[in-house]
Amino acid sequence: MAAIDLNQILAPQENLARILDNLKEGVIAHDLKRRIFFFNRQAEMITGYKREEILGRDCHEAFGIPFCGERCSFCDNSPPAPGAPEVKEYTLNITTKQCESRRLEMTVTLMRDHTGDFVGVLALFRDITDELRLMMQTGNLTRFSNIVGRDAKMLQVFQQISDVAAYDYPVHIFGDTGTGKELVATAIHNEGHRAGTPFVPINCGALPEGLIESELFGHVKGAFSGAIRDKKGRFELADGGTIFLDEVAELSKNMQVKLLRFLQEGEFERVGGEKTLAVSVKVISATNKDLKEEVRRGRFREDLYYRLSVIPIFIPPLRERKTDIPLLANHFMQEAAMKHGQSPFRIAKEALALLMDYPWPGNVRELQNAIQFAFVKSNGRLLAVDDLPMEIKGQLEGMPRKGPVRKLEVRTVRSALKKAGGNKSRAARLLGVGRATLYRFLNAHPEALSPE
Repeated sequence: MAAIDLNQILAPQENLARILDNLKEGVIAHDLKRRIFFFNRQAEMITGYKREEILGRDCHEAFGIPFCGERCSFCDNSPPAPGAPEVKEYTLNITTKQCESRRLEMTVTLMRDHTGDFVGVLALFRDITDELRLMMQTGNLTRFSNIVGRDAKMLQVFQQISDVAAYDYPVHIFGDTGTGKELVATAIHNEGHRAGTPFVPINCGALPEGLIESELFGHVKGAFSGAIRDKKGRFELADGGTIFLDEVAELSKNMQVKLLRFLQEGEFERVGGEKTLAVSVKVISATNKDLKEEVRRGRFREDLYYRLSVIPIFIPPLRERKTDIPLLANHFMQEAAMKHGQSPFRIAKEALALLMDYPWPGNVRELQNAIQFAFVKSNGRLLAVDDLPMEIKGQLEGMPRKGPVRKLEVRTVRSALKKAGGNKSRAARLLGVGRATLYRFLNAHPEALSPE
């Protein structure tokens, strides 16, 4: 047996490197000039890059873009300002050397020397791509990038967000009013490498024709009456980040032409200006209209449609993902309680049944408004049927039922519950009534829950 060289085993640098190479997390470290001086074995496996390709190089150049995304603390080649957070935790999508998109959990820490001065950055990261995919497949994911939902249709949206976030292709989000299109646009921005840069939204339908061009592209002093100084437009303000064009179908034909030119060439001029400007922005658009139908009717340019809708994402209405209603209702209730410093409160089964039966023409936004209304009315106590907005209670009462309306009796309800094994939804179907009707009956006749 060969003799053990203790000096070699205990050599500080080699021993530390050996320990770090056996971590399950990737580790990368660079100095104040962003020169990488450590890259462990797990970092090689996650990114696809070999350490000999990486060591000694600028971390912005070695990977093509800043490895830490736009949250990089050294983007301007200078140490962080005093008071800047020394530890940042976030998720990030990267593209590996093999052009695969991977999702990472990242912890970035500013390193100090023995005198307390900054000497560089240490980043630890873990690949959660497969873990996230499994959670989506098994339905165990209940939220993604601040979006609440676990319905299969929403899990597909989550996957699309994750897929497109790593790329700068234009994304078009469409769906009914109130489905959360801006929330999805924000998630795409935050999940990509532009996270930490400006996210600039503009509602194209909220501004008059005379102002929309100035709002988008800016103007120079004297361009029109009231233009007393140069002004940057939303595209300039979003430089390096993302611009979100909400209600893009409301743009006039003239503005559609100007937007098309920008998408084709990446350049524009301010209103009244002669200088051509170029910016780097990711363009996300949204509308509650069918853009294909708008094109067919001659109200939207076909070439612009294809430029905007490189990657389309459809947000399903709430009526098509009702299994998310209890989750969303609970989220909005907890949000309201936290905002007003109150203890968390619950929602009665009868009230939840009403929410489940309501068609929600205003989608998630309407549900949020309904919960806020009920929160105020209930004064933070158990949210009951009487606390809900009138249109929800009234519409349910006016909904036609299949077949004749049945009068419930304690004996028949007790029998139905017994046959359904205590499942109230199944018992309601056996009785031919809605769940809300059964819950109201049980609330008035609790003896029906007791066996004979």
